[in-house]
Amino acid sequence: MDSLALLATLALAGYATLYILACAAFPFGNCRRCKGTGKLRNPFFRRMFRLCPRCDGTGRRVRIGRRVYEYLRSEHRNGTR
Repeated sequence: MDSLALLATLALAGYATLYILACAAFPFGNCRRCKGTGKLRNPFFRRMFRLCPRCDGTGRRVRIGRRVYEYLRSEHRNGTR
């Protein structure tokens, strides 16, 4: 049972490390609302669209891990002045 818990802990630590590296290398992801297009289509008239209000028409969003990193960095910077 101990080896199973150790394996699960190592897998979780590995996943967290990969996510941190992904957030550092690629801080932006596709917007979930518009699926990365930046446009929201009208359901009745397929040619009509408007810009996505969540991503302001860019199709990109900041990842959660990057937001946490920026918050911790700003807290550290403000606390060490």
